[in-house]
Amino acid sequence: MKIVIAGYGVEGQSNLRYFQKKFPSASFLVADERDSVDNLPDGVSFQTGFAGLGNADLIIRSPSLSPEKIKTSGQIWSATNEFFAECPATIIGVTGTKGKGTTCSLVASILRAAGKTVHLVGNIGVPALDILPEIKKNDIIVYELSSFQLWDLEKSPHVAVVLMIEPDHLNVHADFDDYLAAKSNIARFQTADDYLIYNSKNEFSSSIASVSLAQKKGYPFTLSGDIISAIRLPGKHNIDNACAAILAACAIIPDISDNDIKAGLSNFTGLPHRLKFVAEKNGVKYYDDSISTTPGSAVAALRAFAGPKVLILGGSDKGADYRELASEIAAQQMRAVIINGENANEIAKALNEEKVSCRVVRLKMAMMPEVVETAKNQARPGQAQPGDVVILSPAAASFDMFKSYNDRGEQFVAAVEKL
Repeated sequence: MKIVIAGYGVEGQSNLRYFQKKFPSASFLVADERDSVDNLPDGVSFQTGFAGLGNADLIIRSPSLSPEKIKTSGQIWSATNEFFAECPATIIGVTGTKGKGTTCSLVASILRAAGKTVHLVGNIGVPALDILPEIKKNDIIVYELSSFQLWDLEKSPHVAVVLMIEPDHLNVHADFDDYLAAKSNIARFQTADDYLIYNSKNEFSSSIASVSLAQKKGYPFTLSGDIISAIRLPGKHNIDNACAAILAACAIIPDISDNDIKAGLSNFTGLPHRLKFVAEKNGVKYYDDSISTTPGSAVAALRAFAGPKVLILGGSDKGADYRELASEIAAQQMRAVIINGENANEIAKALNEEKVSCRVVRLKMAMMPEVVETAKNQARPGQAQPGDVVILSPAAASFDMFKSYNDRGEQFVAAVEKL
């Protein structure tokens, strides 16, 4: 039996470990876009690119590798499909364009407060196949599912959560319809015994719900004051995330108590690089929202703060439309917008067309210390002053200048701490 591991990042390495144990007598080939990879075990072959795989019996694709790019007479499979097929526990799947990691964490925190054993997997937590052997039947899985993981999903979770959806990853997906079709797979195989939590204010989330056979619960809804006071995350969008998390938890434990919900919400203080407070320097507060890779997430970050703001934008292009973000900037109380990265021209064009009145500073692929120093030292009237907030919310991917959004956020935090 010949098995190909297509893509050899973190999940690809997890795939190799798992399937070597499952099929110890099989021969393995790792295929990757890079010319070489690290951590390749003895006895495993390697090739650059994905051509010539037609004679493989089984190809395990990494999430960002489209099934359409793989040509084989054998089976194309994924870690997500394997996990869903073999997992003995109940799965809560969470997808959407933004808010997945926070919502997954809130769901897990609420269920843990209610006494459940919960595993966080997918884009958040550990690779799913790494923990599959230790999962028990009565455990709960909270699985963060990107469009890439959902591309060819063959089984839906018992509880599917569909957050707000907007165009994203259009540099990988054929178009928005392809992106939305992938997202829709989270509910495609649900039955009347399953549950679908969806954002009723978002037309694309609602469109997925409209054709679902599952029991449907829409959000947002009005939370009581004591529930809201338990949420320790800034911004209305995080109240919406909490609504989705509460509905998901209630699908598992219908009679869950308000005390468990409040404890779960209060125990979670946020993930790194998700509108995370970094420091206050000379009266100016700095927030790291490096996870922001779409215009909509930057809009949400701006709406989280009432006072004057300095916004840091820009990165690698994913085919995004920046007009809505430009309109929001024009309506907000802004000191300045700083643009950096390879898509600076597209952002600047949108700001210009919207006739944004605040100061716009364009940098040329500047390193993060210069970006942060520029945010601090804008000439009046763009200067950050006591009471202001400086927000890194790039509305773009990080791969033009950084290894990942984590790397970008960590460099921002380091630069702020040195001010």
